[in-house]
Amino acid sequence: MKVVIQRVLEASVSIAQKQVANIQQGLVILVGIEEADLQEDINWLCAKVANLRIFADENDIMNLSIKEINGEIIIVSQFTLHAQTKKGNRPSYIKAARPEIAIPLYENFITQMEWELGKSVQTGSFGADMKVSLINDGPVTIIIDSKNKE
Repeated sequence: MKVVIQRVLEASVSIAQKQVANIQQGLVILVGIEEADLQEDINWLCAKVANLRIFADENDIMNLSIKEINGEIIIVSQFTLHAQTKKGNRPSYIKAARPEIAIPLYENFITQMEWELGKSVQTGSFGADMKVSLINDGPVTIIIDSKNKE
């Protein structure tokens, strides 16, 4: 499972020109699920993201987590995170999980993140053509892969 975490001042998700998610200071988390992912990947990633110290403290040092600032989160499914581009110019998405596997894992990711934060998160809609707007704060963008826990 791969996530791209973007620290934002504000963000929103729209589907068919209707806004379905809208947050102020917090994180936009793009989630890519592959066939080999398990609940263990979800648990590890959600704990890591919830406690990642990437928000400024009173001394303007990145020392606070999303939990500590009581920030908001939007979670968006993003199968293209598993694009393979080694051969040719058309990306292959063969590693991305099929919907029957990915949807339950995506839903479990949302539930686990809400448990870690102790509050609800907002989401896009799995498989929809979404328009994601955000103001990246910093910019701070971090990529984490549960299969590469370095």
